[in-house]
Amino acid sequence: MNIIVNGISHAIEVEPDMPLLWALRDILNIKGPKFGCGVGLCGACTVIIDGEAVRSCQTLVGDITTPVRTIDGLADDAGLHPVQQAWMDEQVAQCGYCQAGQIMSAVALLEANSSPTDDDIDAAMTGNLCRCGTYPRIRAAIHRAAGELAGA
Repeated sequence: MNIIVNGISHAIEVEPDMPLLWALRDILNIKGPKFGCGVGLCGACTVIIDGEAVRSCQTLVGDITTPVRTIDGLADDAGLHPVQQAWMDEQVAQCGYCQAGQIMSAVALLEANSSPTDDDIDAAMTGNLCRCGTYPRIRAAIHRAAGELAGA
């Protein structure tokens, strides 16, 4: 089967019921999405498919019909994605384990809503757990990135 990840087409030989997370990490060596809980509750494995933040641990490879974006594909030759830069500017990460999933959920939010309210952010980020409790900095980073994207 073929799968497009971060703009690159890959021919992979896997069972269609393999979780996307394992295909990304173990077959394609794309390590950005993390294994956290394995049941779609923590958000560490979040990727973007069809503009939606989805849990790759609960998405089957056989169900993928459109391109997948991971945090590994956000930065480009021009530099970091504005959300990644805002994360650094707001010093969001502590341990950092959940941050790839947090960032991907934030990117999906800002692509759908360029000027989110605090309530919009809270709703979009529900299910992305941060054991370090950096939620206020996450919210500040999303507002910062929204401002940067609006000015771009």
